[in-house]
Amino acid sequence: MMARFVADVGGTNIRLALIENGSLSHIKKYLCSDYKTINGAIEAYIAEFPDLEFTAGCLGVACPVTADLVSMTNNHWQFSISQLKTELGLHWLGVINDFTAVAHAVTVLTDQQKEQVGQGQSVDLDNIAVFGPGTGLGVKHLTHTAGGWLALDGEGGHVDFAPIDEVDIAIWQFLTDKMGHASAEEVMSGRGLVHIYQAIAKYKNLAAPLDDPADITERALDGSCALSEATLNQFCKILGSFAGNLALNLGTRGGVYIGGGIAPRFTNFIKQSDFRKRFEAKGRFRDYVAGIPTFIITEPDHGLIGAMAYLNQNCKG
Repeated sequence: MMARFVADVGGTNIRLALIENGSLSHIKKYLCSDYKTINGAIEAYIAEFPDLEFTAGCLGVACPVTADLVSMTNNHWQFSISQLKTELGLHWLGVINDFTAVAHAVTVLTDQQKEQVGQGQSVDLDNIAVFGPGTGLGVKHLTHTAGGWLALDGEGGHVDFAPIDEVDIAIWQFLTDKMGHASAEEVMSGRGLVHIYQAIAKYKNLAAPLDDPADITERALDGSCALSEATLNQFCKILGSFAGNLALNLGTRGGVYIGGGIAPRFTNFIKQSDFRKRFEAKGRFRDYVAGIPTFIITEPDHGLIGAMAYLNQNCKG
């Protein structure tokens, strides 16, 4: 029986899954450090299904994909796409950036796999924006073409941080003094939470004993630290302003989606914050963005789902 697989390849783990009847199944995780090559890890997964003939696959990898040679950013793997395809005996192999996979996932997510924040209604097949605060800040836009969904490449996470209120200005000054430049990624990421925390502490002349984003988030959510709570509130405001900018950039009436590893941990906090207020605070274009919906991706396997969506769209037959 012929079969297809997808993989989500990070710096520490590779997660693989079969595609069966349009859904993921047999999801398994392997440590990258246990295998000298990516070939070995994929072959170990394939070997668990001796009755299947694998004909196609799609890998979402946490590094740039600009040529046949792919060098992983945070582990030792390096591979040729064409050679990997041949060695695995596949008829088709797609290799895409992991955030390209996240972007494609939003085109197939169900209502149970995402949480809407605020008002707005999606327009089918219209442009979509996706961004994801995590270790860094991934940003993609999607547009629909005759061939299906196309993810537009770019480095939107590294645009200038645009301060809106006095606290934002203090954060901008803190980052400029510390790093010489205040980028969006330096406020909307794990380390960004720490930067906001330290900047507000300096602005209010407070002690800043925490340096772990998980600790800051935990203390904000349980209400045990006013500085942490102020940090998370400001983080949500900044997310909202940035999301609104993405909506304006490409007229994303299909929606703006937040992925990554941070936001899904405090969905309710975001919904109760000023995220949506800041999203819509676009002056004369307030009414323009007010109708655009915003979502948080709550599905933990969205990377694999996106790889599957990309494979299904681009590998026919």
